[in-house]
Amino acid sequence: MKEIKAFIRQYRIADVLQALRQSGLCELATPGASCHNITVSEVQRPLASTDPTQQHYSMDLAEAVVSEYRLELACVDEVADALVDAIAKAAHTGQPEAGWIFVNDIQRSVQIR
Repeated sequence: MKEIKAFIRQYRIADVLQALRQSGLCELATPGASCHNITVSEVQRPLASTDPTQQHYSMDLAEAVVSEYRLELACVDEVADALVDAIAKAAHTGQPEAGWIFVNDIQRSVQIR
């Protein structure tokens, strides 16, 4: 299994989720789906942005940040490349530093029942 973690601009996350649904690989209601445990979290990246309209000041961190979404999911090895391609295409902005996608091996998973 693989874990895919993507950092995506705020205004692209809805398109990414739609692309995952349309891929047919992430049907949550389908038993045996190839994609599991999709989560989306709002995160802040404490780095200067090349686009000042994307940046704001965080009182908690006491510095300028860029707000993004972190998308995480687990999938079978065979569909990881297709999911990464779908995420990259839907998240594309044409701007430098518009996001990142990381793919890691999952050594073990245990379903809690």
